[in-house]
Amino acid sequence: MTTTPTGATRLFPIIGDPIKYVESPTRLTRTLEERDYDGICVPMQVADNDLATVMAGLSASRNVDGILVTMPHKFTAFQHCATSSERAKKLGVVSVIRRNADGTWHGDMLDGLAFVKAQTDHGAQPEGARVLLLGAGGAGSAIAIALLEAGVRELVIHDTDESKVNTLLDLVSDLGPGRVSAGPPDPTDCDLVCNATPMGMEDDDPLPVDTALLTASMFVGDVIAGHGVTLLIKAAESAGCKTVNGGHMVEAAQDVMADFMLQKDIQAWWCPEGPLIVRPAV
Repeated sequence: MTTTPTGATRLFPIIGDPIKYVESPTRLTRTLEERDYDGICVPMQVADNDLATVMAGLSASRNVDGILVTMPHKFTAFQHCATSSERAKKLGVVSVIRRNADGTWHGDMLDGLAFVKAQTDHGAQPEGARVLLLGAGGAGSAIAIALLEAGVRELVIHDTDESKVNTLLDLVSDLGPGRVSAGPPDPTDCDLVCNATPMGMEDDDPLPVDTALLTASMFVGDVIAGHGVTLLIKAAESAGCKTVNGGHMVEAAQDVMADFMLQKDIQAWWCPEGPLIVRPAV
């Protein structure tokens, strides 16, 4: 990790609330250093109501080349982007923003790609799988699209906010006709169980699924990072499941985020003979 930034160092803040759990300041900074690029990722605690003020300040700070976006800003930060990828435009959500040549912002949403890449890197096989997705917010929506593009057979979506589920069902209707439905948080007969809710960030959070229903044949993934091993992952491992946690997702995202920040567009597609492939657009 870069320990001696200078006046020439380029900045890539990560904005969110809470911010103390994020891992990207260390990991993205390390990835940039490995690429011999003089840049650092710094954490910024930004409350929901302060986003517009902070974005104005970051826009005016010309050594800020990009921004990582985490909860609760992924929807509202999209509104600050003059341009975006088709993926981000479809979702109305961004997880990363970089500076356009004219000083405006260009956004993309990489959470889904990172989550599915982390799964496949650790042995999951999305193609042909029956999947329970818990959470239909910004991250959940991106994961839904990535899972469908990865060839899942059936995707069951649950969120305590039914309006979010209905919105997501409409959003992916062209990607998964006959493959996507709303359902309860019941993992029975599922191959993959994916938690894209905030449940697990606090010690007293309820579990997003009845862990007594988990079996060793299931692969369980959790987006929660920076909190150690969540209760969901502990329960899944006790049941004999293979797992990935939010830390794995963050690690999977680093090269993709670095490509994006260094002015490379990201594309991903599913290869039936292998795992999710992520590479720059040409």
